[in-house]
Formats: sequence, structure tokens, C-alpha cells
Amino acid sequence: MRPYSDVITFSRNSRGVYSIDPSIGCSAGIANNPGGCYDDCYAFNAGNRYGYDFGKTVLRSFTSDNHLELIKDQIKKIDMPFIRMGTMGDPSEDWEHTLKICELLQEDYQLGLFNERPKEIVIITKHWTNLTLHQLVRIKKLRVCVNTSVSALDGAELLENSLAQHERLRGICRAVLRVVSCDFNAGNPEGARYKEIQGKLFKHENIIDTVFRPSKNNRLITEGIINVRAKRFLKAKQLVSKANKSTYLGRCENCQEMCGVSMGVTA
Repeated sequence: MRPYSDVITFSRNSRGVYSIDPSIGCSAGIANNPGGCYDDCYAFNAGNRYGYDFGKTVLRSFTSDNHLELIKDQIKKIDMPFIRMGTMGDPSEDWEHTLKICELLQEDYQLGLFNERPKEIVIITKHWTNLTLHQLVRIKKLRVCVNTSVSALDGAELLENSLAQHERLRGICRAVLRVVSCDFNAGNPEGARYKEIQGKLFKHENIIDTVFRPSKNNRLITEGIINVRAKRFLKAKQLVSKANKSTYLGRCENCQEMCGVSMGVTA
């Protein structure tokens, strides 16, 4: 398996998501589970498919001032109100590095060189490491929306910490709970237990409900813990487990929530 490049890139995927990942790969997630989160991490599967070592986290940086300015110009021109971090890795593996990249991207605005507000940065994370108090002070100065990714499938310790970190961020920056939900089979003892946990997650404020897309051999399917249906996703059909029938499954630009940016959630 080959390592990822340490050069930071700005890209748009087939779903229309604009991403700039300060780190790529996820050693923390793979250490928790060889197949990644819920044994079906799409980023792990994509890395595997192209021969990359997703279990080794690589920090990505700008190669020069010109490289930084080029990417900042690209970001200004996109037709979306935000860019995303945490598509192919978890920014929390090195918060110091992540905040440094955010600050570089928004330094013109912070220094008062431009009146135009920069694109908001959506950070998707499971909080493998926690922000320090000093880092919380720095994040307060940035235009960011932290999506804390949680699921009933998370272990009790991980879920408790994720919820605690979400609470720390409320009032500091825009913060939402990104619930990876499933249509749990209440007739299965394990499914019933997960369904109860999920119900409690849905009672929180500022929720984004995201759909779980497992592979057919995922044990959650083979052991009857979740119910799945074949749904069209982009150009193909995939297995989907949806807790709520109305949960959006489509392209980024047509989503009403915009990863929390358009939800009216304020710090």
C-alpha cells in the first residue's frame, strides 16, 4: 500500500462536495476498527480501491505562498457557501495542524484586508482528540461549522466524548450533531438497543440526519440488525438504511441543510 501525498489539494467530488482536507487517512478510525467506522468507511474503501494506506494519517500542507493563494482564489469562485474538511480523514487527529490550515485560508479576512466574508469551513469530526481551551479560543475567531459525527453504533465511551465535545463547541462556533442513522430492526435485540440510543440522539437540538450506506456483507445486514433498501444514489443504486424516509440523499448543492451552514445555528 502506498502513502498519500502530503500536498494539500482542493477538490470537488461526484456529489458536489468541495473539500480541502488538512489530513488524509485515519489511523485513529482504523485502530478502532479494521474496516473503518461501522466497518464500512467510504473513505477507507476508496483508499483501498486505489492502493492507498488509509490506516496511516498524512498531514497535508501548502507547498508555497503561491500554492496557498491559488487555492484561496479557487475557493472564492465556487458556487457554494462553504468548503468541507473531513472528507478523506478526520481533522481532529491533529487539531493544531487543522486550525493552522483554517487560519491560513481565512487570514485576509481576519486581518481586515478584505471586507468580503470567506467561505465557511465545515469540519466533520469524531473528536479522536479533543480541542484544548487555547484551541477553542482560536476556533472562535474563525468562520467554521463543526459537525460532530455520532451514531448509535458508536461505542459508549466514544459517543459520550463526542456529545461532550459538541456541548463545548456550542456558543464558541456554529456546531451541529451529524447523526449517522439507520433503520434499526426492533425485532432484533441488538437492533432494538441501538434504536433506543438513536432515539435519544434525535432529541438533541441542531441535528443533521445522514444516511448509512453499507456494503451487502456488512454484519449489520447479515445479522438482521438494520433494514436496508436499494436506492438510487447519484448514477447507481446502493444499499441504504434510512431511519427517516424524508432524509435527503442527493447532491450537495440541492441540500437544504448545507452541513448546518444554512440551518440558522449560531454561536
